[in-house]
Amino acid sequence: VRALSYMLSHGGDGLRQASQDAVLNANYVRAGLSDLFSQPFGDRPCMHEVLFDESWLKGTDVTTLDFAKALIDEGYHPMTVYFPLVVKGAMLIEPTESESKASLDLFIMAMRDLALRALRGEKERFQSAPRFAPRARLDETRAARSPVLKWTARAPIAEAAE
Repeated sequence: VRALSYMLSHGGDGLRQASQDAVLNANYVRAGLSDLFSQPFGDRPCMHEVLFDESWLKGTDVTTLDFAKALIDEGYHPMTVYFPLVVKGAMLIEPTESESKASLDLFIMAMRDLALRALRGEKERFQSAPRFAPRARLDETRAARSPVLKWTARAPIAEAAE
């Protein structure tokens, strides 16, 4: 229903424009990061998403997952990581069609800053991330081996403070 509403409200011309904007935004991000981040299939135009791999991180002791977690501390939802599976350490970024140039510029600056920190050897910053999010870094091995499939309410803040 939501997708149909989106299509009907935008019409053919609006959908065409949204698609073009998504492609433009992805290529803008690609161009802004291509000198630091490695692209597994070469530096060529992309469609609505841009794909980087982890080869540029070699020797830094920072993984794709570490980088994505550090991006949370910068205030951004992390990119899709490790997909597609055929790309080692894939970082798939899909900016939406509604992102402004200003917001894309801020995102590119945050990504570049993190990349330079990784290349300078600031691995502790990445391996402890996220530090400023409501939840600290999860033990992903434990979570995979002992999944909690049922939600239980935590004590209210007032009770927890006592």
